[in-house]
Amino acid sequence: MRIGIPRESRPGETLVAATAKTAAQLAALGYDVVVEAGAGVAADQPDTAYADAGVAVGTGADVWGSDVVVKVNAPTDDEIARLRTGATVIALLAPARSPELVERLAAAGVTGLAMDAVPRISRAQSMDVLSSMANVAGYRAVIEAAHEFGRLFTGQVTAAGKVPPARVFVVGAGVAGLAAIGAAGSLGAIVRAFDVRPEVAEQVESMGAQFVTVDMEQEVSSDGYAKEMTAEQEAATAAMYDEEARAADIVITTALIPGRPAPQLITAETVAAMAPGTVVVDMAAANGGNVAATVKDERVVTANGVTVLGYTDLAGRLAAQTSQLYGTNIVNLLKLLTPEKDGRLTLDMDDVIQRGITVTRDGATMWPPPPVQVSAAPAQATAVLPVEQAPPKEVDPRRRMYAAGLAAVVFLALATLAPASFLPSLTVFVLAVVIGFYVIGNVHHALHTPLMSVTNAISGIIVVGAVLQAPVDNLAVQIIAAVAILLASINVFGGFLVTRRMLNMFQKG
Repeated sequence: MRIGIPRESRPGETLVAATAKTAAQLAALGYDVVVEAGAGVAADQPDTAYADAGVAVGTGADVWGSDVVVKVNAPTDDEIARLRTGATVIALLAPARSPELVERLAAAGVTGLAMDAVPRISRAQSMDVLSSMANVAGYRAVIEAAHEFGRLFTGQVTAAGKVPPARVFVVGAGVAGLAAIGAAGSLGAIVRAFDVRPEVAEQVESMGAQFVTVDMEQEVSSDGYAKEMTAEQEAATAAMYDEEARAADIVITTALIPGRPAPQLITAETVAAMAPGTVVVDMAAANGGNVAATVKDERVVTANGVTVLGYTDLAGRLAAQTSQLYGTNIVNLLKLLTPEKDGRLTLDMDDVIQRGITVTRDGATMWPPPPVQVSAAPAQATAVLPVEQAPPKEVDPRRRMYAAGLAAVVFLALATLAPASFLPSLTVFVLAVVIGFYVIGNVHHALHTPLMSVTNAISGIIVVGAVLQAPVDNLAVQIIAAVAILLASINVFGGFLVTRRMLNMFQKG
């Protein structure tokens, strides 16, 4: 079978459905791949790059006469007419918002596979085009905002005075929102974020941002997407949006509801009350926008000096990388559709991924697919509670006082009978335990292994101390010193071994 990669006909489009690298991967699956001349120029993929990768470069007729046509954007009426009956087209079809497109594909006898309908399950993550493009778009949104903002993101203290950090408010903590949070945070801004899905709070905070909470009942997502808010939830969040937007220097909105227009979250009154110089990037502009002042694909400056960006081509502004990611998603999909790697595309309607993306098949409409329930919330263990549970017993304060007094008496007795060096050594030991607890206890778990080198140095001190104590003419001291040398040595050599393995992970080859 032959796969055709056409030049995108959408005005201003910079993406291509397959780079030279991914086109060669498609050929490795047994397909004959042909790319229309000039298709990848805007994505830094000249025709010579495809030819060097062993991929054929042909005309539009060669591409549209292929068995499988892979695009970025949905085909136009003229392009559907160029498809041969029985062909397969793979693209971003948006079937929920384009029922007329589904009808035209079915009438043409074409099998349509929607890359933007991949179900959000673990097995399909490598094919999730929306996540790939949203990740790039979220990053680019911060870059566009920084350009318009014209000031530093990070705070500085200089001889000329103090510069406060920028304050960024991100609405929606999906893939695009998290990418924006990461980019803004890496530039030194103070980032605050909100999402109607309570389960994403941990992800937001793990990236160093502050999760804004609202006193309302929030429903855990059942499919990985945010749900439309109820009237009560909208009322509860309206005041929060107004307060956060007025206080922010940059606002990035990413709220979308699959198959529906984007909810308007930032009202005209809020925009009018925002400070001059504030920048708003509305990533939902393609679906109507989350901000009242948004105009699709335009830069709007309000009367009070607020800049609102409604660009819908954010991912396309990093065309080379986005095309590579999109092409990789296509390769992963075709690996699934070509189990024998024999260059023959086969659809298995019993597979939840293949059924989910199939919009039309051989003239029949297959949309919408059966729902796939995916809970994004962690499973909760069922606890078995006793029928009757006695109330916890309160500890008598006098018993605590007696215990503390007894410990003090024992300590004074040891201090009196022990050698003169006992008290300073005990003091150093207690301080080391306390300081070590608070220092290590405040380190994130992910950094415990890199700290192994530091613990090696501490263990080295233990080895030296134990060696100095070994010659003491006391059997108990000698035994303790020997055990200390053994355990500390294991920690030293084991720590360096683990550290070495970690360093090898960051070395090429």
